[in-house]
Amino acid sequence: MDDQPMRQEHDLIGDREVPADVYWGVHSLRALENFPITGIPIAQSPYLVEALAAVKEAAATANHELGLLDDERFRAIRDACEEIRGGALTDQFVVDVIQGGAGTSTNMNANEVIANRALELLGREKGDYAYLHPNEHVNLSQSTNDVYPTAIKIAVILATKSLLEAMEVLEESFARKATEFHDVLKMGRTQLQDAVPMTLGQEFRTYSLMIAEDRARLSEAVMLLHEINLGATAIGTQLNAPAGYVQSACSHLAEITNLPLVPAIDLIEATQDCGAFVQLSGTLKRVAVKLSKMCNDLRLLSSGPRAGLNEINLPAVQAGSSIMPGKVNPVIPEVVNQVAFQIIGHDVTVSMAAESGQLQLNAFEPVICYSLSAGLARLREAILVLARRCVDGITANRELLRAEVANSIGLVTALNPYIGYQAATEVAKEALASGRGVAELVLERGLLPPERLEEILRPESLANLAPRPEPPHVDE
Repeated sequence: MDDQPMRQEHDLIGDREVPADVYWGVHSLRALENFPITGIPIAQSPYLVEALAAVKEAAATANHELGLLDDERFRAIRDACEEIRGGALTDQFVVDVIQGGAGTSTNMNANEVIANRALELLGREKGDYAYLHPNEHVNLSQSTNDVYPTAIKIAVILATKSLLEAMEVLEESFARKATEFHDVLKMGRTQLQDAVPMTLGQEFRTYSLMIAEDRARLSEAVMLLHEINLGATAIGTQLNAPAGYVQSACSHLAEITNLPLVPAIDLIEATQDCGAFVQLSGTLKRVAVKLSKMCNDLRLLSSGPRAGLNEINLPAVQAGSSIMPGKVNPVIPEVVNQVAFQIIGHDVTVSMAAESGQLQLNAFEPVICYSLSAGLARLREAILVLARRCVDGITANRELLRAEVANSIGLVTALNPYIGYQAATEVAKEALASGRGVAELVLERGLLPPERLEEILRPESLANLAPRPEPPHVDE
C-alpha cells in the first residue's frame, strides 16, 4: 500500500498527495476526511451523478458558445461529461451524501473527475491542472450554489419519474384484482365493526384509485422542480457569469436532459428558496402514508388464518417463524410499512432543513437531496415488490366471505328502507342474541316475502353493482 503511486495537488489549505490513478483530487480527499458520516458516497445516487455531468456539459457548451472556452478544452470536457452520463466513472464520486458546505464538496468532486478524465482524453496526465483546471475550466461561470440545486432538481425529477412508473404497476395490479373479485360479496367495516355489504372488487378498486390519485398529485408536485437557478452563481446576482449565459446554459441543459427546464424568474429568490423540495417531500409522504394504510388493510384482511379475518390469502413467500411450524407472515406488506415510516421521517428532515436556511443560501441541501433521493428510490423498490410478490398473487376465500355476509348483523342495514328502522332494530337484537341469520328472522316474522327479500339481498343490489330496487314508503 505504501508503494502506491501518488500525485501531489494543491488547494487553499495546502499540498496533499492523492493516489495517482484516481480521478478525484485534493478537494474530494479533504471531504472524505471531513465527512465520514453515513458511509454512503454520492456514487450510490446515480441520478445525481448523471445530473451533475449534464449541468457541467451544459455549462461548458454555453461557455464555448460565448467564446469563453476554446474548442479543444470544450470537446474534452463535453466528452468526459457524456461518458459519465453514460455510466462511466460513477465510482469516482466518493464524497459522503451528508456534508457541510452547501454541496461544495459534491461540486468539486464532479469538477475534479471531469477535469482529470478530460485531461486523459487530451493525452495528458491526471492532475495537469495548469492545462485544464477543475475550477478555471470545468466550473467556469458557475458556483456550487447554482450547480448543486440544479443537479438535485434534475436528479429528483428523474427519480420521481421512475417512482411514477412503479406506482402505475401497482395501480394496475390492484385494478386486475378488482376485476377478478368484482362479484365477491363481503362485509364492509367501519371502526373494525361490521358495517354494510360490499364486494372485494370494490375494496381493491379503491386501492387502485388511491394510487392513481397519488400519481396525479406527485406528477403535479414534480413540475415545480423544472424551474432552475443555473447561472445565478453565488447568490443569484450572476456575478462572474457573462451576459447571455443563463439562457444559453439552461437551454442546453434542457436539450441534454430532455426535460422542460426553464430559468427562474428571479435568481436571487430561486437560490435560497427550497419550497419545491418541501412540496415534493410532502407529496411523497402522502403517498407513503396511504400506501402504508393499504398494507395495514392487507395484513388485517389476511390475518389468521384460523383466528383472524382470513378474507384473503397473501402469497406465501417465506417461512414465518423459527419456532412455530407452518406459520407464514405478511412480510411484504410489513417491509412496505417500514419504508413508509422512513419516508415520513425524511419529510420531517426536509422540512427542518428547508426552514433552517439563512439569508441568501440554504446550506442544508445535502440532507434534502439525500432524504428525497433515498425516499424515492426505496419507495419505488417497495412498490414493485408489493405489486409483484404480494398483490399479484392474492386470492379470496369466497365461501367464507359469503357466509360472513349471510351471518352478519350488518345485513339488516340493507333491509332498513324496506321494513323500517324499528323492525330492523328488533331483528338485529334477536340475531345477536340467538346467533340466527337476519334473512331467516325477516322471513319468520313475515316482514318481507321470500322473492322480495331475495331480490334485495342480491350481491348486485347490496353492493350497488347495479341499480337497486326502489324501496317503498315504510308507512304504506
